[in-house]
This record gives sequence, C-alpha cells and structure tokens, in this order.
Amino acid sequence: MKKEYDFSNGTRGKFYKKGIQLRLPIYLDLDLQHKLESMASKRHKALNEMVSNLLRKEIQLVSN
Repeated sequence: MKKEYDFSNGTRGKFYKKGIQLRLPIYLDLDLQHKLESMASKRHKALNEMVSNLLRKEIQLVSN
C-alpha cells in the first residue's frame, strides 16, 4: 500500500445511492446447508424463505 494516494481527480459520492440497503451474505456449515435445502425442497419453498422463517421463530422464542 502506498503511503499517500492522489484523490484530486476523484468524485465524491460517485457510487452513493440514497436509501440502499446492504444484504449480507450468510455462510452456513455445509451439512446444515444440505439439511435446510432438503427441508425446503420437501416443503416446495426457497432456501432463503426457509431460513428466514426458522430465524423468525427462533427470535420469537428468545424474545419471550
């Protein structure tokens, strides 16, 4: 890495988008991922829907 960088020709906010939400990738253990994929497939649901529903239920249990 350089000690100093020249930003004199840079554009402030070039990639800024107001109100954009960052979606974080979540990495599961491979065996857990396979189990969830199997469960989602049996219920004809998308994996992300299955994981979201499980997390919502867990949050409800922990919050009460």
